[in-house]
Amino acid sequence: MPEKMKAAIFVEPGRIILGEKPIPDVGPLDALIRITTTTICGTDIHILKGEYPVETGLTIGHEPVGIIEKLGSAVAGYEEGQRVIAGAITPSGTSYASMCGFHSQCGGAKGHGWKAIGGWRFGNTIDGAQAEYLLVPDAMANLAPVPDGLTDEQVLMCPDIMSTGFGGAQSGRIKIGDSVAIFAQGPIGLCATAGAKLMGATTIIAVESIPERAAMARRMGADHVVDFSKTDPVAEIMKITDCRGVDVAIEALGTQATFESALRVLRPGGTLSSLGVYSEDLKLPLDALAAGLGDHKIVTTLCPGGKERMRRLMEVVSSGRLDTRPLVTHRFALDDIETAYELFSHQRDGVLKVAITP
Repeated sequence: MPEKMKAAIFVEPGRIILGEKPIPDVGPLDALIRITTTTICGTDIHILKGEYPVETGLTIGHEPVGIIEKLGSAVAGYEEGQRVIAGAITPSGTSYASMCGFHSQCGGAKGHGWKAIGGWRFGNTIDGAQAEYLLVPDAMANLAPVPDGLTDEQVLMCPDIMSTGFGGAQSGRIKIGDSVAIFAQGPIGLCATAGAKLMGATTIIAVESIPERAAMARRMGADHVVDFSKTDPVAEIMKITDCRGVDVAIEALGTQATFESALRVLRPGGTLSSLGVYSEDLKLPLDALAAGLGDHKIVTTLCPGGKERMRRLMEVVSSGRLDTRPLVTHRFALDDIETAYELFSHQRDGVLKVAITP
């Protein structure tokens, strides 16, 4: 094995470069995986723009598909050479948060800023997946073998995008026959749309203005697509629901405007399921909140992680109930990752997700 590897390194706001780093040493509970495919997330763009702070010199990325290169001395139940994924969130499984059932919050601590929120470590507090090799902590809690017959691109959305989008639908507790509005049809919003359909929603309203994303929303299960650039989405959604409002609104962009609109379209007692990463304070308008008397629920979700979550998502893919391969619109070699960032950050050429292959 070589001593050095290529990696996408955060230098400063506005600069993520392809550089070189030592291949990490493997501790007793760790696993080293050789990355075969990864991708760029919208959160990585927040890092690039300086909207989410990380340390200079950090390797970015949190969506790994790869092959086990080396196992720690205490890791059992896996083999070197095995194809695996690991979730973007890597719980230890032994923390207070995990024991409470909140695996995504494993490792987080109040009062220590964003960097301590939840169990997001890859590309946040430790080196991430946009590299030739990735060190996976707590390997026995996080490595999920890829079933035979599934390609890298079939499982590429499982570590984050699919898990987060489905998580938004699950947090909203969608029921059979529900009406659901999903604000923004980026990759996470599209997976939330698919999750709403799988959970039994029968009126699914996607809010999106980009034609390619609107078409993909219908492919993922949307019954209606509201173009917010041509009409007031709140008025249109109320019209579609005969002024009843939706049972669940999913906010998948992270802006005041979409959050407020999601709140305004809820029926009394409805749930706003928030998936957005917000970079400034949110305000709750008095009328939209019904002066605090509307029995509304607002719930936030951090991408569920861990090997059992990954196994379940890959079962959805294996069953044929959802094909996320169409979300991969562009492909780049790791050597060209700076070009990939330029394309993805400017949302050019109809990009949804990019596949990065070392």
